[in-house]
Amino acid sequence: MSPSANGGSRCSCLIAGDDSGEPFDHTCNHCNSRKPDRSSSGSKSDDSEKKLRRIIVASIKGFSIGTGIKGGLAVFSIFARFARRRSASLSRRTGDFSNSEAIAVGIKETLRYGLFLGTFAGTFVSVDEAICSFAGHQRTAKWRALFAGLVAGPSMLLTGPNTQHTSLAVYIFMRAAVLASRCGIKSKRFGSICKPLTWKHGDLFLMCLSSSQILSSYILKQESLPSSYKSFLNKHGGKDLCIIQGVKDMASAKPLTNLRAIEKYYKSIGVDIKLDPNMKVPCSIIHGKQSCTNHALTFFFQAYKRALPVYVPVYLIPALIVHRQDLLKKQYSILGKGLLGTARSSLFLSAYCTSAWAWTCLLFRIFETCSIPIVAIATFPTGLALAIEKKSRRIEISLYCLARAIESFFTCMTDAGYIRPPKILRRADVVVFSVSTAIIMHCYAQEREVFRSKYLNVLDWVFGVPPPPPPPSPPCEKT
Repeated sequence: MSPSANGGSRCSCLIAGDDSGEPFDHTCNHCNSRKPDRSSSGSKSDDSEKKLRRIIVASIKGFSIGTGIKGGLAVFSIFARFARRRSASLSRRTGDFSNSEAIAVGIKETLRYGLFLGTFAGTFVSVDEAICSFAGHQRTAKWRALFAGLVAGPSMLLTGPNTQHTSLAVYIFMRAAVLASRCGIKSKRFGSICKPLTWKHGDLFLMCLSSSQILSSYILKQESLPSSYKSFLNKHGGKDLCIIQGVKDMASAKPLTNLRAIEKYYKSIGVDIKLDPNMKVPCSIIHGKQSCTNHALTFFFQAYKRALPVYVPVYLIPALIVHRQDLLKKQYSILGKGLLGTARSSLFLSAYCTSAWAWTCLLFRIFETCSIPIVAIATFPTGLALAIEKKSRRIEISLYCLARAIESFFTCMTDAGYIRPPKILRRADVVVFSVSTAIIMHCYAQEREVFRSKYLNVLDWVFGVPPPPPPPSPPCEKT
């Protein structure tokens, strides 16, 4: 290579076949001149269009998932409402929604959740791309997703500025804790500390622990549970509210003042019973003239019928999202797995509800008394019914129930005066949700192997995180 005109050395980064001697790398410190790249403006324009397209696509996909999930649940809820009203043939109760009002509320909630997830996805991608543009991709790789997830978290406020989402925030926090623990198990520094988290049956223990709090609250303090979850338990618990009140009064050692209401209820379903106000155990309140064994058998089949409609959207909607590419090729396989999953999960829910009443009746008979500690102990082994579910779903269900149990526990402690809610932090749910999404998105960007493949596919589909930039080229050499 010949020397340059000014007598200095020239670098070897010349365009192959270019006789003009124009350097290829215009930023090279060894090159004598810096001519503007004719293609730089075009490449920057294309790069800006790609970033804008990624933001728009992520927002649309987030909106579609939010409306799809919430809208699907709203549709099934409205259909169930129509079927329940036709079968019951009851007039509208005071304070109950009309059908048109229920549809309007369903549409409103669907749009709110669509805006929430769409804004979350769009905000995350916008912050991610902005940091890349101003501070570089590689220099910010270790903290960029963490910060973007934290900024995107307050999108939850779009579901309603005065609507608390404590259960959702706690559940997402539980998911973030699971991912963080998986990262800790991998690390050399925290591996020994996180080793107990790898216990094989930890999910069943969490479910038993959660069941003790949730089912005790269902009987003793329903106001500590979210309204939607309370309605779910009242439906699948299979007992009229007057029966629950009777068991609550006996467990709390209060006078049984509603025995006439319970007798009236049983008479309305064809059972003529006279309840003893001096009874020691509430088995006759729970199942009338039936024995405990016969009640468990008949309750199980009724509970299975109630559980089936619950799990149809649970398996249908994710199949449309996760397996969207294989729906035309493997529709029979996907349909078969969905039906099998629906039957299996319905078996779990029906066994769970049946065992709740069976265990309480058993312990009432053994100890010949009904008290709050007996109720708490009897509802603990109910969580063992989770073993019916497949392993991959157990941790999901146990974490969901744990989030509900934690919310109920702190509500009970607050009502009892043991805990005072902070006056400064009015929306603690938004703070917890934002911190949790920051952890989750950081793990998504830096520790992708801790995610299950189905969740990773959905996140990739929504956020479309671009591949990492190519490694920097080696410095040019003088000749």
